[in-house]
Amino acid sequence: MPALLRTIARRAAPVLRSPFPVLRANMYSKPPKENIGVVETSVGLGVFTLTILGPSGWILAHLEDYKKKE
Repeated sequence: MPALLRTIARRAAPVLRSPFPVLRANMYSKPPKENIGVVETSVGLGVFTLTILGPSGWILAHLEDYKKKE
């Protein structure tokens, strides 16, 4: 157990001491294996639009029904 704590402390100490954390990004320079076509892009954008705007549009369309207290 003490060895585990020493390992964690060794890795965490430089991060905790520095005022600015070191940011590392994974960069890849290869082209994609497969190109994404127009159909796939359109379907993806359509699904995201429906997922994000669908529920809010439903609520706004039925706002008068929600206002009624029965």
